[in-house]
Amino acid sequence: MANENVSVWTSIPFWRRSAAWVTGFATILLIWLTFDTLGQISMGTDADLKNGVTKRVPAPTVINYKIGYEMSAKRGHEVPTIGEKQPFFGKEWSEKEAADLLHLGKLTSQAKNCMDCHTLLGNGAYYAPDLTKAWLDPAWQDGGPMQGMTGKSTTEEAMAEFLQHPSQYPTHARMMPSLGITADEAKGLVAFLKHMSSIDTNGFPRNFSKTVDQFKAGGSNAH
Repeated sequence: MANENVSVWTSIPFWRRSAAWVTGFATILLIWLTFDTLGQISMGTDADLKNGVTKRVPAPTVINYKIGYEMSAKRGHEVPTIGEKQPFFGKEWSEKEAADLLHLGKLTSQAKNCMDCHTLLGNGAYYAPDLTKAWLDPAWQDGGPMQGMTGKSTTEEAMAEFLQHPSQYPTHARMMPSLGITADEAKGLVAFLKHMSSIDTNGFPRNFSKTVDQFKAGGSNAH
């Protein structure tokens, strides 16, 4: 039989070797990405905050600091900023106290089924406002309408008051129902919201500089 010039593209051994190489490379890449992701999402420590080390997920004691949001020219979107110390409900919380408070807030958000209406870190529903960066909403900050409506002097006190008595403060066409949230649970939820706002989510969910500009111009993004 005469010799035939067989194309490499029809060679079964070639495709077997190619499949093995591609599978091996993909496996190595997946393992590397897994370890890289674990490092990125691991919660920081109180020592990181004190030393100015930036973590995508700061330690629970970040509730003791002022949290902001600013545009990063390098990354092309807004990122959280951690500033000077700031009392939270009138005090500075220890590592254990902050961790326990955050845990209570997380459990409360689950027990009250917050994600049935709200979105948290990309998970949940779209019936009510996204809460991922709710702490940064100007409506809750100094001079904001929610602070004025609740009669409280700090963001955390205004949020806690609203969570306990939402029906007293008409803020949206879709009113938040009263969920029987206690004072302690409200503190935990506010700590959870503040911590969540400090997480670097690569610019998700929205542009807060525009919100701030709109608020300063007389508009509001209140819930």
